[in-house]
Formats: sequence, structure tokens, C-alpha cells
Amino acid sequence: MTNADIKIFGGSTGTSFAQKMCDYIGSELGKSEVLTFSDGNIFVKINETVRDQDVYLVQPIGLKPNDEFTEILFWMDAFKRASANSVTAIIPYFGYAKGDKKDEPRVSIRARVCAECMELAGADRILTMDLHSPQIQGFFKKPVDHLFALPILCEEIESMGIEDLVVVSPDVGFAKEARNFATTLQVPVAIGDKMRKSHDENAKVLEIIGNVEGKNTLIVDDFSISGGTLVDLAKGLKERGANKIYAALSHLMLSEAAIEKIENSPIELVISTDSVENPAIHSQKIKRVSVAPLFAEAVVRIHNHESISSLFDNDQHKFLNL
Repeated sequence: MTNADIKIFGGSTGTSFAQKMCDYIGSELGKSEVLTFSDGNIFVKINETVRDQDVYLVQPIGLKPNDEFTEILFWMDAFKRASANSVTAIIPYFGYAKGDKKDEPRVSIRARVCAECMELAGADRILTMDLHSPQIQGFFKKPVDHLFALPILCEEIESMGIEDLVVVSPDVGFAKEARNFATTLQVPVAIGDKMRKSHDENAKVLEIIGNVEGKNTLIVDDFSISGGTLVDLAKGLKERGANKIYAALSHLMLSEAAIEKIENSPIELVISTDSVENPAIHSQKIKRVSVAPLFAEAVVRIHNHESISSLFDNDQHKFLNL
């Protein structure tokens, strides 16, 4: 079995990412089509045989989460009905991961519902990156391979040669991951104290724990939609004497309004990945680095029954073999 024999397919918003994976491993993108009818119904079709093959379907649950999630279910069913041996759902960004707990009465644990539905539809394995909460892996009964954007982002940051850098977490909840960034970059860490009063996308940064005066700072987070926390934290850092302010996000979910906020903010540059196809991104202040090679390496290892964890240094999530 060679890499050229690996069958990777792309959903409606995962095709460009899937093509990058295929280019990296030297295989052809699987032939398929997606149609959305005028009433909103989604139709998917596999245009080649997959009988007895292990196949991989790339589709983020990102900017159109309801359509993208529904499409994944249809793809899983289509592959199983076409007698595929196994189906791996590659979800670079799992948007419903934010719904990971029942923290108030009469609400759904949306991430668990999504996990169960995908498995019932036929997913044999899930490959994803930087879940909002790593424990979401426990919602799945099937194997979950959880990748990290940190090494790719840190490599880009290191290439910029930023001196006197401090990594800043937007809140206590992301402090552990911020520490991983700081350890990899060998710099200190500071933490923002953030409060969210409702279910909207706005949170207030109340305080910053740590010394940032005269330092260049790097705000790290898994994603941002409204850009409110990023901009609010950047302003707070400036008020406390920070020099240049950068940001690193695992997933680029920014809306057009958020991009405008960043354009008018003290932030010098936002670095993120291509896990989500975001046509709104047209800013000189935003730079994307591709994680498609990382996913491609993981697929090769899955296909060859090799370890995924060996891609990373267990202490620092450092990507070893790209």
C-alpha cells in the first residue's frame, strides 16, 4: 500500500483542505459532489467506487455549522452504503465542541449529541484538532485522534524573531495551553481575568496577571468569533505598558466585523491556521499557516496502523516529523 492509494474526499467546505492533504502525500482527491437545492436540502454523492476501502472525509464544522454537520452525517451514510471498509471523519474544526457541558438547567450537551449522531451515521474514527475541551474525546465511543496546532504556530512565531516576548492567556481556562506555548517558546506567561455575563460573544477582561510592561506580547486562544476578547485584552496590555501585541489562534472564525475591530486595534498581527475555510479574511493583519500537512501525516499513520502520538513530543506537543 502506497500513499497514492489513500482515498481522501472533501466535503463542500473541506475540499481545498483535502486537496492540500492529497498534494502533500501524493494522492488524488476522491471524486464526489455536493448539491444544495433551493429549499436547503443537501445531496451528496461519491463518484467512484470505495468498496472495501478505508476512506477519509474532510469537513470542518465551522462557519456554517448546521449545514456542515448535516453534510457529514450524509457522507458517513453514503460511504457505508457504498460498502467502504471504514470511514474516518476529518474535522479540522469541531464547532459544536463549545457545547461540552450542562452548566445550567434545560440545555443540551451539543457536542455529545453530535458525537453520537456521527457514530450512528457510520464514522469509525474521528481526526480533529484543538478541541475547545479535550475531554470531549470521551463523548465518542469510537477512536478520536486529537492533533495540536501549537507546534505549527510556534514555528511561525519563532521565525519572526520577536524579542522580550510574553505569552498571554485570555483567561484562566486557557492558562494550561498558554503555558505549553510559553514552554515551547521558552518565554514567560501572563493571564487575563475574563468575565462573560451571557451567551453572547462578548466578554470583559477585568485584569491581567503578570508583568507585561515593556514586553512584546502574544495572545493565544483556540478561536475568536467577534474579536472582542482579543481587542479588549490588547487594549488592556497597552494600558499596562506592553510594546507590540501579536495573537495566535488555532482556528480562524473571525467575522467581517471582527476583522474590522482588529484592523483598528493595537494588534500587530494575528497568526492562525487554515482549519476553517473563511472567505471573510482579507486583512494585512492576519496570516494563515497550513495544518494540512499535519493532518496528512496523521492520515498516513492511521492508514499504516502507526502511532499518532509519536508525531509530537509528549511534554511540549512539539511536532517532530514534518
